[in-house]
Formats: sequence, C-alpha cells, structure tokens
Amino acid sequence: MPTALITGVTGQDGSYLAEFLLEKGYDVVGMVRRTSTINFHRIEHIQDKLTLVQGDLLDQFSLVQILEEHRPTEVYNLAAQSFVPTSWSQPVFTGEATALGVTRMLDAIRIVDPKIRFYQASSSEMFGKVQHVPQTEATPFYPRSPYGVAKVYGHWITVNYRESYDLHATSGILFNHESPRRGLEFVTRKITYNVAKIKLGLANTLPLGNLDARRDWGFAGDYVQMMWLMLQQDRPDDYVIATGSTWSVEQFVEEAFSYVDLDWKEYVTQDPRFMRPAEVDLLVGDPTKARDDLGWEPKVTFQELVRMMVDADIALIESGKTPM
Repeated sequence: MPTALITGVTGQDGSYLAEFLLEKGYDVVGMVRRTSTINFHRIEHIQDKLTLVQGDLLDQFSLVQILEEHRPTEVYNLAAQSFVPTSWSQPVFTGEATALGVTRMLDAIRIVDPKIRFYQASSSEMFGKVQHVPQTEATPFYPRSPYGVAKVYGHWITVNYRESYDLHATSGILFNHESPRRGLEFVTRKITYNVAKIKLGLANTLPLGNLDARRDWGFAGDYVQMMWLMLQQDRPDDYVIATGSTWSVEQFVEEAFSYVDLDWKEYVTQDPRFMRPAEVDLLVGDPTKARDDLGWEPKVTFQELVRMMVDADIALIESGKTPM
C-alpha cells in the first residue's frame, strides 16, 4: 500500500485529495499544525481513515521526523498562508510559510529519502500582471502580492531541487479552483454563502471589491486528480491546470443570484475595503500540456460549480451547522 503525506490536509484541496487517495488505496498521513483552533470540518467524514500527525512548515525538524516515521512514497505540499489579502497584512509570515516552508520540506526529503515524489502547489497568482494571454508553463511570472511572490519562490526552489538533487519534484500551477469547502474569506464562497443568506431572508446586502477582475474558475475536486497524475509520471515536470475559460467576479455574482431568482444589482455594493493594493485583473490558463501529456479534462462547468456552491450553502444554513 503506497503512503502519501499531505500538508494542509484540513483545507479545501487537502480534504478532496485525501478522499481521492483513500479511494486509490493509499495510506494517507495528514500533517496538521498544533494550534488551539484546528478545524477538522472538511475531513471529519474520513478522519478515522487518516493518520493525523503534528508538524509545521516553519519547523524543519518536525518535517524530518514525520518523513522518518511514516516513510511516505509521495508528499503533497498544500499547506501555506493562502489568502491573498492576508499576505498584505502578514507578508513576513507568508514568506516563511508559503516560500521557505517549501525549502524546508524539500530539504527534509533530500535528507531522509530522495526517492520520495514531491508535489508543490504553485498558483496562477504567480502570473499576476500577466505578460501573455492565456498563460502557459512558459509565461513569465509577475506576481502582484506577497502571496504571489512567495509562490514564485516555492515554484523555483522546487525546480532548483529537482535539477540539483535529481528529485521527482513537480509543480502544479493551479488556477482558481473552488468548491463548497472553500473558506468564507474567499470571494467565491463569500458570494454563494451570502446569496444563500439573502435567499433565506437572513441578509439584504453583499459588499464586494473589484467586480471586473476576471479568473479561470474550476472545481477543486477535479483539480486534485491532476496532482496525483503528475506524480505518476516517469519524469517530473510542471503543468498549468485550468479550464481555459475566464469569467468576471460580476458574472459569478450574476450566476449565483439568478440561480435563486434574484437580481444581484438590488443587493451588491462595492466597498473600497475589499480592493487589493495591486490588483490582478485577468487570469486564464492554457491547459494544453496537461491535456496532451496526462489526458486530463475538467468535468464541472462554471455554471455547475456556482450552482453546486449555492445549493450547498443553502443546505448548510438550513441545517444550522457552522460554516467551514
């Protein structure tokens, strides 16, 4: 039975990946930080099937210990300070976790077992002020936030360790991927959760930032399958994972409100507090390489994704459960 270590297992991507790997017959080890408010909501339905261990990307010794004890064949590094607005208020911590944390894990792998296959969660935010449309694996990076800068470091240190130490180290440059398990701080989930509240008569306004920003949105459950596929290849490489289509925040809002028969213009206001200091206006990926090399295609459409999230939030609110 192969063993996979997932950092960030309690997050959106970590929970979907853990489900996927369990179905593949893996022994899944999930790394969690020692905090007073660990949130297991996303993995509570599979928690008894996982081995949860304490570790931290800020503490290399803990990473070495985990690798030595559990001897994973694959490591998926999904942990990070992953919220772009927070990276402006906590830029140093973002660099420590999202950038240097990758180095600590790669070096732990080099020390303990260089045969471990490593996946790094890179991000479309690395493209930032885009130089080419659509973005491919060869598009130059121009990050526009401390988070994007940190992800660029994590990406290039993965390439560096791959070339310097002959590690099977791969980066997936994932464009925006959403789901009902997305955190409430992210704009897509903020929209669908508040649409559900408005539909149920529990709210009457939805303040948002830039409605013109355009993103390439896919379903997280589709995207984690690509993480696994990358590590099954004979040679490590980097891949853009995206739908190839782009939609504005306004279009996301319109789709969510129209799905519940409401006019978004009656509820949405623009609030300067939610504007970024440096905006990323347009992200759209070209997944040709992933499609040709790995045979991957996203299954869930943009409209299906929005409706899935609205339905889930309506059900969540009606159940009285605490949102993730």
